[in-house]
Amino acid sequence: MGHHHSHGHAHGHGHHHTSSNKKALLWAFILISAFMFVELVGGLLTNSLALLSDAGHMLSDAAALGLSLFAIKLGEKAATSSKTFGYKRFEILAAMINGATLIIISLYIFYEAYHRILQPPEVQSLGMLLIAFIGLLVNILAAWILMKGDKDENLNVRSAFLHVIGDMLGSVGAIIAALCIYFLGWGMADPIASIVVAVLILISGWRVTKESVHVLMEGTPAHLQVDEVKAVLQSIAEVRSVHDLHLWSITSGVPMLSCHLAISDGSSHDDVLHHAQKVLHDKFGIDHSTIQVESAEAGCPSQHGTCN
Repeated sequence: MGHHHSHGHAHGHGHHHTSSNKKALLWAFILISAFMFVELVGGLLTNSLALLSDAGHMLSDAAALGLSLFAIKLGEKAATSSKTFGYKRFEILAAMINGATLIIISLYIFYEAYHRILQPPEVQSLGMLLIAFIGLLVNILAAWILMKGDKDENLNVRSAFLHVIGDMLGSVGAIIAALCIYFLGWGMADPIASIVVAVLILISGWRVTKESVHVLMEGTPAHLQVDEVKAVLQSIAEVRSVHDLHLWSITSGVPMLSCHLAISDGSSHDDVLHHAQKVLHDKFGIDHSTIQVESAEAGCPSQHGTCN
């Protein structure tokens, strides 16, 4: 009987995704930061509390994008003896911070909306409309740039994308409110639009935060099912049983697996390892695995008895 450990490492298109993510985040960061100052000046000139609040929102967007960019750069650092997985998990920490920030922003908008309902501020609606419309165009461009990144697979990029979408909705709300104020003199349009946007931002922030915490808690990746992976491994002819199976991820798109395979006496440990690795890669996209192979007849040392 022997104990064999398999460590699969496949890089694939990882470098391409990282490069595209960095470019997307950098350009979005430049756009959002530049317009934040435009909106701040415009808010002061038009005496628009709505625009000043949105400038604050864009400041948080710029901070979120900067944090996301820093996280990807940090994730490129090589692993060390004290951090054997490297710094890739910082991307998840950044995503969690971004998600929590979205929740805080939404709560602040609720707070501001409440006060505006009680005392609607005097707003120069035409100036507000112009700046909000330019803001909408800037956010659409930033969102388009981030869509060029790996937002469907990378939680960190997706959280930054949701920040921009939230600000885009804020610009739409400001445009609608400005039109209502200008044509109807309806000051209540501003806080109502803010509340709708706040609800959407709150939902996005909650989702990102929940997914981030799931990764940090070593949760099973959403696209993988433990029972399905176990069944496929057990379907290998020489495998008698699978136990101590764990599935988790270091960061978005980097699933990890560890397990024990109990095989029939006389089977080739190396052949079973190779087969298991191939199945995990081909069926589930798992390239990082630690697999211990042991003889079922001799029992499992970790369980002090027969493996089952």
